[in-house]
Amino acid sequence: MRLLLLACLRAQTGNATTAERIQSHLHAAGHICVLKDAFRYESPTEIANLTSADKFDAALAIHLYKGGRLLQGSRIPFGIIFGGTDINEDIKCEEKRHVMGEVLGEARFAVAFTMKMKELAAAEWPDTRKKIYVQTQGIKTTPSGTFDWYRFLQNADIPTDTDYLHVFLLVCGLRRVKDPLYLVDVFSDWHRKDPSVHLGIIGPAVDPLFTNEVKEKVKRAPGIHLLQEMPQDDLHAAMKRCFAVVNSSISEGMSAAILEAMDLDIPVLARNIPGNAAIIKHKDTGLLFSDPQSLMSLHRWVCNCPDATTLKDLVAACLLLELLTIFM
Repeated sequence: MRLLLLACLRAQTGNATTAERIQSHLHAAGHICVLKDAFRYESPTEIANLTSADKFDAALAIHLYKGGRLLQGSRIPFGIIFGGTDINEDIKCEEKRHVMGEVLGEARFAVAFTMKMKELAAAEWPDTRKKIYVQTQGIKTTPSGTFDWYRFLQNADIPTDTDYLHVFLLVCGLRRVKDPLYLVDVFSDWHRKDPSVHLGIIGPAVDPLFTNEVKEKVKRAPGIHLLQEMPQDDLHAAMKRCFAVVNSSISEGMSAAILEAMDLDIPVLARNIPGNAAIIKHKDTGLLFSDPQSLMSLHRWVCNCPDATTLKDLVAACLLLELLTIFM
């Protein structure tokens, strides 16, 4: 089959990574899959002309609104893969909710990464429940063997002349739904008390106005570092060397950064939202926090476990410390 895959393809974003993985698997299965950036098109007519001219047999779209709206009235069968912000955020907008309902009604099938996401969609559009399938994401990490961790630290203005460093990485596109400023104050306060603690925010400037807001905030926050986006292999290598990966998103479909950190056996500290709680069992496969203050207690556990070399070790140490706290 010759398939069209519509997604928001900005480099180093979750949707782009997901789209590339889907394309790779479809190619391996013997199909032709052509990626197109949904942001380059404005109307279903443009996509209809494209599918006709390039003789596509079927189409897929990631994100029920951003990609799906372009397939309304499609001349070829199509399926939808929920992106996360479509079901968690865009559904709150009456106009977008109406469009998404129409798209889902026309789609042959839809894929949700979590059961929670399926239930949210099915609650809004009950007639579509039977066409929504739950399929969790696969993940593959490829850390670079030539990545220079010390040069990375120097470029981030993180001192390397110290015996201990606790570098936390927040990997996300700079946009409000990822809420990268949520933890800046509490991490900066922690850095003032313990200069070994640093938070690196790393990812593309998806929202230019919000990116400027982040830059201004970070300038006034000791211990916080805004880092340039980097190739995925280098990013995976940086994650592998960091102390823990942090997620502070307001909403998530299924965070690729969290899955990648787990695959690299790096501790994950994530905001307790449905998309994160669907893949993290608290104090088993990661640590969940409800607010910055509760995060600090988890961080103290992390930094009091210098011998914890794997996520399993860390969780065991955290539980032991919690029990000691109860009995002391």
